Amino acid sequence: MPDLFESQKSQKKNLTGLPLAVRMRPRNLDEFVGQTHMLGEGKLLRRAIDADRITSLILYGPPGTGKTALAYLIANITKTHFCEVNAAISNVQELKAAISSSKERERAGKGKTILFIDEIHRFNKAQQDVLMPDVERGNPVLIGATTHNPFFSLVSPLISRSIVFELKRLSKEELVVILKNALKDKARGLGKLSIKIDEKTLAFLAEASDGDARKALNALEVGALTTMPAKGRTIDFNIGVAEDSIQKKAVMYDRDEDAHYDTISAFIKSMRGSDPDAALYWLAKMLYAGEDPRFIARRIVICAAEDVGNADPQALVVANAAFQVAEFVGMPEARIPLAQAVCYIACAPKSNASYLGINKAMKDVEESRTMEVPAHLKDSHYPGAKKLGHGEGYKYSHQYKDHYVEQEYIPDKKKYYEPTDIGYEKKIREYLAKIRDNKSV
Repeated sequence: MPDLFESQKSQKKNLTGLPLAVRMRPRNLDEFVGQTHMLGEGKLLRRAIDADRITSLILYGPPGTGKTALAYLIANITKTHFCEVNAAISNVQELKAAISSSKERERAGKGKTILFIDEIHRFNKAQQDVLMPDVERGNPVLIGATTHNPFFSLVSPLISRSIVFELKRLSKEELVVILKNALKDKARGLGKLSIKIDEKTLAFLAEASDGDARKALNALEVGALTTMPAKGRTIDFNIGVAEDSIQKKAVMYDRDEDAHYDTISAFIKSMRGSDPDAALYWLAKMLYAGEDPRFIARRIVICAAEDVGNADPQALVVANAAFQVAEFVGMPEARIPLAQAVCYIACAPKSNASYLGINKAMKDVEESRTMEVPAHLKDSHYPGAKKLGHGEGYKYSHQYKDHYVEQEYIPDKKKYYEPTDIGYEKKIREYLAKIRDNKSV
């Protein structure tokens, strides 16, 4: 395994031919982009690195979020010997050899060793058990990287001897910073090349990379190295090159501009207009472009209440369930419950009577005289309420026929909710008419 942290001369030699994502690994904490929840000023891991007090760590998170880069960085900063093992292709024999080598180095006065195990979740229980005694003694210092939840994939004794840090997907803004750093760096990046690339293309690469810095850098490198320079030896890294490099079509969709608002508008209007096919297309466009599924789910919930309402009360239940399930499972599976809710709402009977009702009521509250609660409806469950006449004369509905009795519920009689003759709301309309015609007094 090449040691990327020897002298600058040998480092430059070792970097030759390595992928851009490897060459651009941060050399210090200031170059590390993202994961501020654990590497920001005053955070636990940062303090441990600065103080050279690193104990065994498990780095858990999605691909391309900096787990391997962080392991190398810790070794570089703490000047610790670095030994790397990939659990996917390793075995107990190799593991024991690495541990034995770390002990020999310590006995020879050469310090401790960081044993970095990539994909550590692939080790079975017996392989994990081999690590236990020496990890507990502190040599080697284990840094395990995994995309799987370590509390499910690693044995409890190993977890108890390590500190688990969860790395988050990088934001679009963080990925743009990483891409720009690679474009500027002449020693390790693409700074020696004359590359023309605009902000929208960088944003597309970052968005399409889905929080994965390795994916973003690989796409940038392959695009830059396979595009023929134009006159003046300038490489025109346009949106077409970006699409080819990352194998994803650029969809015109900016979360802060017209395309975002136009698409969500078309999406809602398609559901309201009972066109499930159109609604699914706009849903697919938003998901493909990287829109937050939770934002989409919130709009589905609102549409269910505003546009379907009591014509099919189940629509709101389905929409809310889709919201909760989508947040729980995440993408790409979240598209399935969202699509189910979209189809249900688009195909459901429509009524905005509840929506119109609350708007009328809100307008009255805002513009008209505020009405006082009638005395017989006021709370009577506290000492002294009877002396004030609160609750006196209130008629308990369940004591009357059809569990309904006519009485004053508001001083100035208003008509806000007007059920339609559509779907379940027709039954509501008929029920209200029935009890009011057969009123009990």
